[in-house]
Amino acid sequence: MKTPKNWWHALITRLNTRVRPNKNEQALPALSTKTWPLYLDIVLQAFKTIVYYAVAVIAIGGVFGIGLLAGYFAAIVSNTSVPSKTAMARTLSNVDQSTNLYFVDNVELAHVKSDLIRDTVNLSDISPWVQKAIIATEDSDFYTNSGVSPKSVIRAVFSEFSGVGSQTGGSTLTQQVVKLQFLSSETTFKRKVTEIMYALRINHFFSKKNILQSYLNIVTLGRNNKGQNIAGVQTAAKGLFGKDAKDLNLPESAFIAGLPQSPSVYTPYTVNGSLKSDLSAGISRQHTVLFRMYRSGAITKKEYQDAKKFDLKADFKGHDTTNDDDTTKYAYVYNMVTAEAKSILALQLAKQDGHTQADLDKDTALDHQYLDDAQNLLTTKGYQIHSTVNKSVYDSMQSVVKNADLGYTYTSSEIDPETGEYVTDSEPVQNGSVLLNNTTGAVIGFVGGVSGELNHIYTTRSPGSSIKPLAVYGPAIENHLIGSQTMLADFKTNFTNYSVTDYGGQIQNKFISATDALAQSYNIPAVNLYNDVRQKANIKSYLTKAGINTLTANDYSQLGLALGGTDYGVSVEDQASAYTTFENNGNHTDAYVIDKIVDPGGNVIYQHKTANTRVFSPATTYIMQQMMHQVVAKGTAASLNYQLSFNTNNLIGKTGTSNDYKDIWFVGATPGVTLASWIGYDNANGTSYNLSSSASNTNLAYWAKLANAAYRVIPGQFKADQSMSAPSTVKSATVSKLTGEKTGSVTYNGKSYNISNSGGTVTSLYNDYLPGVTTSEFAIGGSAANYKQFWEYTGGKKSNGYGKVTTSTTSSTNQ
Repeated sequence: MKTPKNWWHALITRLNTRVRPNKNEQALPALSTKTWPLYLDIVLQAFKTIVYYAVAVIAIGGVFGIGLLAGYFAAIVSNTSVPSKTAMARTLSNVDQSTNLYFVDNVELAHVKSDLIRDTVNLSDISPWVQKAIIATEDSDFYTNSGVSPKSVIRAVFSEFSGVGSQTGGSTLTQQVVKLQFLSSETTFKRKVTEIMYALRINHFFSKKNILQSYLNIVTLGRNNKGQNIAGVQTAAKGLFGKDAKDLNLPESAFIAGLPQSPSVYTPYTVNGSLKSDLSAGISRQHTVLFRMYRSGAITKKEYQDAKKFDLKADFKGHDTTNDDDTTKYAYVYNMVTAEAKSILALQLAKQDGHTQADLDKDTALDHQYLDDAQNLLTTKGYQIHSTVNKSVYDSMQSVVKNADLGYTYTSSEIDPETGEYVTDSEPVQNGSVLLNNTTGAVIGFVGGVSGELNHIYTTRSPGSSIKPLAVYGPAIENHLIGSQTMLADFKTNFTNYSVTDYGGQIQNKFISATDALAQSYNIPAVNLYNDVRQKANIKSYLTKAGINTLTANDYSQLGLALGGTDYGVSVEDQASAYTTFENNGNHTDAYVIDKIVDPGGNVIYQHKTANTRVFSPATTYIMQQMMHQVVAKGTAASLNYQLSFNTNNLIGKTGTSNDYKDIWFVGATPGVTLASWIGYDNANGTSYNLSSSASNTNLAYWAKLANAAYRVIPGQFKADQSMSAPSTVKSATVSKLTGEKTGSVTYNGKSYNISNSGGTVTSLYNDYLPGVTTSEFAIGGSAANYKQFWEYTGGKKSNGYGKVTTSTTSSTNQ
């Protein structure tokens, strides 16, 4: 090992090779063992200078950092609203942390179901032992602090800027009350600052007894002997020891006081309510609590020792069964509102972490994570969820469906694989109906089903001919292909790999006006028109803007879409929502059921905002209203006229029937509301039941009862007596009833025909254009043979079969 002298000699030798004096400086003496103290002094002086500079830099950086932190803190404080004393008092007293659900106008619906049960008591009814144990364990200077622990502030700052540690344990009881009652489960610096602000304010306005009482009533404490999650000392006392909180002894109190640190670890019960085989973790925690009580002077040494000897295992209650009541009169509303609220909150949480809806759509695990977090908020944070559903309207609609006879109920028997016994299943005709506000899209009322839990306003089914206004006639008018009286061909078709007939296999064998074709729901004219319009317009853009997003590329490629032929179908809510477009000046607003969400502090954290999407021009909308009214006036829904208790002069709608009567629809709208009704069998267990041929009339009668029931409750919202004024872009022309074009002379195959007023005229409406004089080929669809037949018939050959209805061997039930 080298001696210090030799070590220094080596150092001096190295320095000597590097020291080079400037030309104006006197060279330092040569390094040697005699002059090394001089050089050592130089090194030490340089080191001291470096240290001074480093300290100065650190000090300046520290001051700058403190200033930056102070500014950051101040910015958060200035942008954070703090609840009023009244709002805080309301939240502190509301220890029921389950979210409240409301119908419209603050009519209470229900609390969000939770397996967390809680019984509340006054502080005077809680054993003093519990109070002492909690304070000694969780916040030893509770009665003297200002509601905030300085160390928690320092820890928050360290975590924010170092990225080390995300938990905020060690908070005061007041801060824990704030976290449990007022804030979300975030662990961000902003949330910590908000927590501090709230804690200081609570400590200023409320007594320590108020704060302690709130904490002891809300803190989560593991499970009881039924396996239920419990909160509050009273619930724990009953669930663990079978006594009231005021009767707890010292060892029992110490055990309960130790639970908040890690309830799932220290609780004596399993998820099914049986006693754990190993209770050592909980008992060890109890001993820690007892020691802290002894150390703080809350108990004597003898009390400490006696309490440790107490046989807790023998004191715990035995396993018990739980009786849960999961039924509710408003199950459909409850499930609908909670599901929507959970989705809204999940998206908010995701956005806080920098995720988008697209991220959630493509990552199922991530989506489920945020949905679970949202569910936790709903069951623990005491939100208020305000829905758009009118309780009185909803109740009236349930009365209608309860007394309705929608068709035959099938029954079947099969062996239960678990019991080996025969069980009988019944399958009734199900219904999904929804009533929407045309302007806002708000769900006013609905029928989720005849029985079961499935909400049928969300199930997707073939829309049948109810899709014609949206996919065929609306786009055709918008793109100047037709006016209201434009002629469409209804002859035997010759499409490649596709044949179609009207309802019942009929073929009209004539040209029919667009209005009559829609009113009578003829299929061949609709397919002819769709074949034409899809070559000139993007049909998908119209349907997606109207809120229908479940159709596939294959759907759009098929002519059958004109009649509702789809891979998966359309939901009742989406179809109703799309129809509101025709009563909202051509604009679409998405259907919604959550109006706003309010946090425990009274802050609105979500407010629905109505957004309009232009689908059709005002002119197209007006023309479609006139055409769709004829469905009710003289078409497939004409029976409604004598069944409704309100003015039908402005009622529009469309029926729909899918193949083999699997799905029956009617969507009707007044200027104020739209009501859609679907009926059909679920066929969920492999059955293939169909409705009867009279099901359309059954559904229309049922729709009328629903509409009448709602009208009795909210007549003003129907706006039944209002009508839309014709926009300036709606052009009208007097046209021939035979051709749908202006009268005049036509030459066909060398023969002249005079299409005059003698054949009858009618007013036709157009979207900002006017038709020309009749030409030889005046309709959409139809072959040369069809035109030959028409002109011969017009010329006097009345026996050539034109207009004679025939029946094809291929029958269609679409209507």
